[in-house]
Amino acid sequence: MEEKEGIIRTEYSEIMQKSYIDYAMSVIIARALPDVRDGLKPVQRRTLYDMYELGIRYDRPYRKCARIVGDTMGKYHPHGDSSIYEALVVMAQEFKKGMPLVDGHGNFGSIEGDGAAAMRYTEARLQKITQEAYLADLDKDVVDFVPNFDETEKEPSVLPVKVPNLLVNGAEGIAVGMATSIPPHNLGEVIDGVKAYMKNPDITTEEMLSYIKGPDFPTGGIVVNQDDLRSIYETGAGKIKIRGKVEVEKAKGGRERLVITEIPYTMIGANIGKFLNDVYGLVESKKTNDIVDISNQSSKEGIRIVLELRKGCDVENLCNMLYKKTRLQDTFGVNMLAVAQGRPETMGLLAVIRHHVNFQYELATRKYKTLLAKELEKKEIQEGLIAACDVIDLIIEILRGSKNIKEAKACLVSGETQDIKFKSERSRKQASRLRFTERQATAILEMRLYRLIGLEIEALMKEHETTLKNIASYEEILGNRGTMAKVIMKELDKFRKEYARPRRTSIENAAEAVYEEKKLEETEVVVLMDRFGYAKAVEVSVYERNKEAADGESKYQIRCMNTDKLCIFTDTGQQHLVKVPDLPFGKFRDKGTPLDNVSNYNSSEEQLLYISSLGGLLGHKLMFVTSGGMLKQVRGEEFDVSKRTTAATKLNEGEKLISVFRMEEGTEAGTDAEAGTGTETLVLQSEKGMFLRFAASDVPEKKKNAVGVRGMKLAEGDRLEAVYPLAEQEEKVISFKEKEIALHRLRIGNRDAKGVKK
Repeated sequence: MEEKEGIIRTEYSEIMQKSYIDYAMSVIIARALPDVRDGLKPVQRRTLYDMYELGIRYDRPYRKCARIVGDTMGKYHPHGDSSIYEALVVMAQEFKKGMPLVDGHGNFGSIEGDGAAAMRYTEARLQKITQEAYLADLDKDVVDFVPNFDETEKEPSVLPVKVPNLLVNGAEGIAVGMATSIPPHNLGEVIDGVKAYMKNPDITTEEMLSYIKGPDFPTGGIVVNQDDLRSIYETGAGKIKIRGKVEVEKAKGGRERLVITEIPYTMIGANIGKFLNDVYGLVESKKTNDIVDISNQSSKEGIRIVLELRKGCDVENLCNMLYKKTRLQDTFGVNMLAVAQGRPETMGLLAVIRHHVNFQYELATRKYKTLLAKELEKKEIQEGLIAACDVIDLIIEILRGSKNIKEAKACLVSGETQDIKFKSERSRKQASRLRFTERQATAILEMRLYRLIGLEIEALMKEHETTLKNIASYEEILGNRGTMAKVIMKELDKFRKEYARPRRTSIENAAEAVYEEKKLEETEVVVLMDRFGYAKAVEVSVYERNKEAADGESKYQIRCMNTDKLCIFTDTGQQHLVKVPDLPFGKFRDKGTPLDNVSNYNSSEEQLLYISSLGGLLGHKLMFVTSGGMLKQVRGEEFDVSKRTTAATKLNEGEKLISVFRMEEGTEAGTDAEAGTGTETLVLQSEKGMFLRFAASDVPEKKKNAVGVRGMKLAEGDRLEAVYPLAEQEEKVISFKEKEIALHRLRIGNRDAKGVKK
């Protein structure tokens, strides 16, 4: 009988919602965020465990990273090999991690942003601390093992990490709807902080900061807002301000040079190149004349960026400018988000340490329970062997009289003698009184004859004494939390002594960088722009000397102040601002820079209709004309805005601006001073040859976000193509469809008429 297909009807939005929530939780828990207990993301945990399983220990030869990545991907992490290799590389980079967990051999990238070599070329093995503090005791049932993705292997749900790795190495990760950013800290300080918490669980954040001074970045640098750290560590969120370390060196000729020897942690990688470009930009834009040369002399020995300075420059002011204008001072956003008990949680410093300490107690409890069980098992066997040595002749008689091992074992365990041949009835009675345990009986039957040597029996007795001491010790640890705390702290002291290193990042309260920018000396300039949109500024005297060439080569010549802005109006109804200081200033023969580079204007998508200095618009009105026949006048003051791009006018759907020009304030007709014509009337011309002439004063003044009024009634399918402003008594003749049309002879009519056909 054919089964009917089951169709479940449900709301599509519900399926989408459930699927997205499932996906989000998967990313949060199983990919992007670290576990608060071991401070590791799943990919890091699986990679380290796989290296441990492959036996790639710190005292063994390196193995190819491709082998590690492939094995991790096949057994534990069913994602792309690039994500696994990237995690492996980061764990080996000393400039990224407070304490590298992997010992890399080969090209593992550089602090300047160079990527690591392909995994087939590089090799790796575990660091000693990783083996001793992260992967030790996995054989002692200290953590739960869970099935891997295809249930063919088992993997630890968390590594038994004995140092607070989440703080020592920090973490970065972007999940869905949340992200984590935890700075690295100094191992020695963090261990001191953990011990202080174990001694006094009521310790305050302020008291904890006397042990853990603040973040300790592997790149060094200076944290300059020490007073903010308390709030950051209480809430688990905030902003840490970090500066590079700058030294002043004497150079030849009485000059000085600035040498950057440590950089902010956030400058790692491509941001070093960006910093150099920013400094070049400050010199090119003449924000500073104090820097003569800049060179990056960094090497394997460390960072060394050298700025050669002009003689007699104000070094302090220059440093403050670099802090303000470049990434030499940057912000590290802290958001201490980690997975705690299966849920993402933002935690303060004390909460992270509390979770770590609780985890250490859990690890110690499980470890010593396992060790105690093994010692109790050893004690049972040892007691059985010791007892067996005392009656060894009887046991030999039982073995010789038994037909099989089953009979012998039954006699040893429960005294069953009926099927065993004894030499005497006395032996049978003695054998019937034997009561060894199953484990003891098995050990006796497996015992080798050399164990009957006198010295071996003595060794067995000493071993038994050691076992009894161990049992007492383990029971004391398990039964007394104070004793367990001492054991944990003793192990932490061992790690601190062997692996702690001096702090690299300084913590202080530095004064806010105050940079007094030299004010531009205000002077009149001429902005020249050619038909390709390349613009430059020159002095008025330079323009006057080259006036003929300048007028011939330039499409626009705009007189303005060097502190002014240029307003660009385009056919899409946008106004773009360009600061005149952003344009190249100097020689007449310089090429200039495209407007696209210094504004949001896009020459490939917009057509430039009108350009003017902002100063040239103030006190005047602008006339706007659209392809739909809409007109309006707008005061120039409305275009004095701070945004680089704003809407200059409101357009109806499908419309474009076809013309923008300046009207003079004071008379309704106005004078276009820049064009050299006084405007009395306007002539509108449509694509289909309709012409309408009316007084310019008929166009009302509107706000820039208004549509305007209709200037001409257009027939269906017709569009306004051009507008011609005419001065009083001006004679103007245009060519339209091979006909000469004298615009000044057109009869002056009313606005919003159909016009005449030509």
